[in-house]
Amino acid sequence: MSRSTGTGDARKTKAWLVCLILAAISFVVIVLGLNTGTIRIPPLRVLDTLFGGGSGRDHLVLFEYRLPRIVVTVLAGAGLGAAGAVMQGLSRNALADPGVLGLHAGAALGLVMFVSFFRDLEGSAAVLIPLFTFAGGLIAAVLIVLLSYSRSRGVVPVRLILSGIGVASGLSAITLYWSLRLDEDTYAFTARWLAGSVWGRDWVHAAALLPWIVIVLPYVLSQTRSLNNLSLGDETAAGIGTNVRRQRLLLLGAAVALSSASVSMAGGIGFIGLIAPHLARRLVGPMYQHLLPVACFVGVVILVTSDTIGRSVFQPNAIPAGVVVAVVGAPYFLFLLSRTK
Repeated sequence: MSRSTGTGDARKTKAWLVCLILAAISFVVIVLGLNTGTIRIPPLRVLDTLFGGGSGRDHLVLFEYRLPRIVVTVLAGAGLGAAGAVMQGLSRNALADPGVLGLHAGAALGLVMFVSFFRDLEGSAAVLIPLFTFAGGLIAAVLIVLLSYSRSRGVVPVRLILSGIGVASGLSAITLYWSLRLDEDTYAFTARWLAGSVWGRDWVHAAALLPWIVIVLPYVLSQTRSLNNLSLGDETAAGIGTNVRRQRLLLLGAAVALSSASVSMAGGIGFIGLIAPHLARRLVGPMYQHLLPVACFVGVVILVTSDTIGRSVFQPNAIPAGVVVAVVGAPYFLFLLSRTK
């Protein structure tokens, strides 16, 4: 018993240490993100401006243009990292990811439906975008679960991946059809959005995403015990007192909400939900009370860094953050696929 307790304390201490290190890295990449761009502001002046100093130009650049974008990427990175960890736990599949499973395709369809009727991506109606993307993601999730469900075995992991690929293809075709009905300007803006570009985000978009992350993410973090139980299998989880069906539906809804809301403001960024949980698992192990917070921090670091690289390294032409993430994420996905039985 003492050895088990000592091991648990050591893992907890290691998880806290990893979180602190990742928080420090997140702070560094955020400052670098605020520093880079067409107008470069030295890191010390960035910090001075954030705390009330700096010139009027520095204040305008940071608070009106760069800081809202950074806030959106931080929130979306944490949401996508947590959503991926939850999906992998529920499906017991190392390749599960909101993008791979088709949730992003459903969210993209919801976004296109929004712009088809409202055509207001930058105004006050932007607060409604997460509702539309959540509805699209929820429809995708329901279809995927129905297609992958077996009466004898429940949700079959292999079917989950294959059903997700099929549903994503079908929803993407519908999204493309509706996109072609948009006017030229709206289509161009929507195409950049879906490619994972966070260009042009302002405080309205940050405010629209904030409630989803602030409300849903703490709930997911409070359900780590259920995730640990569900990752052992349905029969084992039920045997130790977990209401399997109820918890799976609630956590699936939370994962859909986190991923869909994140996609609604950061665009169709894939692979973060795949990479972040894997890196977190390597750092702190499989226990979700340790894995989930670390996955959130890893998601933040990946997305903020990708956005910074995309708009600084390739100047004057900015590359969407989603493209930068895909350059790293696609080979990593193939690597995991080669190692998965």
